Amino acid sequence: MYLSNRFHASVLSRTRKIAESSSFLAVCGTMVMLLGGVWDSASHELRIPDMFWTIQHVTIYSGASMVVCSAIAAVLVLNRCGYRSMKKGMTMIILGAMFQLGGGYADYNFHEVYGIDGLVTPSHIAIETGLLLGAAGGFITLSKSQNPTLRKIGPISIMSVLLSASWIGFNLVLLAGSAVLCVPVFQLFYSGCAVM
Repeated sequence: MYLSNRFHASVLSRTRKIAESSSFLAVCGTMVMLLGGVWDSASHELRIPDMFWTIQHVTIYSGASMVVCSAIAAVLVLNRCGYRSMKKGMTMIILGAMFQLGGGYADYNFHEVYGIDGLVTPSHIAIETGLLLGAAGGFITLSKSQNPTLRKIGPISIMSVLLSASWIGFNLVLLAGSAVLCVPVFQLFYSGCAVM
């Protein structure tokens, strides 16, 4: 009983700070994942052998770990937030982290079975969906922050949402017109077109 009271007094009484930290981690994790994804795409162009445990994938999953930590913080304070939109943002972060965890596990298994990394695979679509949800949730939660220092990363947050939406949009367009669209982008994303 004493331990739970102490936990409540020390952690849960700082709901706003935890929510702000959650949004900061979600935005930063999304940006790290996007940078890792671009790096991974560049390594495809350079014909670097592809397996799961490359430095590019470690970078991507480091960003995903930041989003998962963000989701854990959001779970702690979800029911204590006063703003409805803040709850919505934190719920999106939690869902995004779940998609990323499930997609990451599926991506690992995909690499173990097939070896190559396809651009448009169910595991990547799940990860990218989680990426977009985490970015949007981080932006929504951040927009309710009253911390002036934290609000300075607002443009980065907006950029993470736009880039995440562009990334998943590109892959969905590639999936919809796979045969026609793989010809012009084959050079850059050759393994993704081969898997489709």
